[in-house]
Amino acid sequence: MNPARGVPSRPPTTKQAGDAAEEQALGFLQRAGLGLVTRNYRTPGRGGGEIDLVMRESDGTHVFVEVRQRKSGSHGGAAASVSFSKQRRIVFAARHFLMRLASPPPCRFDVVTVEAGAVAWIKGAFDAF
Repeated sequence: MNPARGVPSRPPTTKQAGDAAEEQALGFLQRAGLGLVTRNYRTPGRGGGEIDLVMRESDGTHVFVEVRQRKSGSHGGAAASVSFSKQRRIVFAARHFLMRLASPPPCRFDVVTVEAGAVAWIKGAFDAF
């Protein structure tokens, strides 16, 4: 409830909740020593992919991060929601991103989950195929 107006507060939209989880994941990764390269990298055109966060380790490794948020761990939880088709779209977008670089660095695919306020980092969650 918004006490100033006496109007019930609206729950955050799915986008707002996702953006908040992404912010939380970004802060977590930065505190772990990773640097932000870019956020929400999208391939041009329809049917492409998107990468929530592209980070860089101190050794130069690029880390393509999928952020997943769930209210609870039921139904497999946030990590289980990164389906094979989602992984394919992330890999597609990562390849597109890497094509822009003169010399592709080492890279990996991580997942950061935010469930019930807790953040978990799954390094090397899946591979490019």
